[in-house]
Amino acid sequence: MLIHAVDHPELPPLEMPARFKMEIVYFMTPAGEGGAPQLGPNEYWICRDEAIQWLEDLVVYVVSPLDARAKAEIELTDEHEAWLTWMVENKVQHVRLTL
Repeated sequence: MLIHAVDHPELPPLEMPARFKMEIVYFMTPAGEGGAPQLGPNEYWICRDEAIQWLEDLVVYVVSPLDARAKAEIELTDEHEAWLTWMVENKVQHVRLTL
């Protein structure tokens, strides 16, 4: 799977494992929240400030689908860390996934 920087099309895409399609939802900002625009198919908005925080903490917090008050902590994999570093260093927030 390739991750394309929609907001920086001059960047070469970043390669990630196919399973990342299921994992990116842990990191995305829903359209209309925190400055995230309406997005096209297979597009995601990742808040830069949150990406920086996840890199500092080496974890991402997700809300439980069963209890909105409960948050789970998911440790970043090496692949997540490399992707977030690519995002932060290149000031990328808007990405599109392709197979």
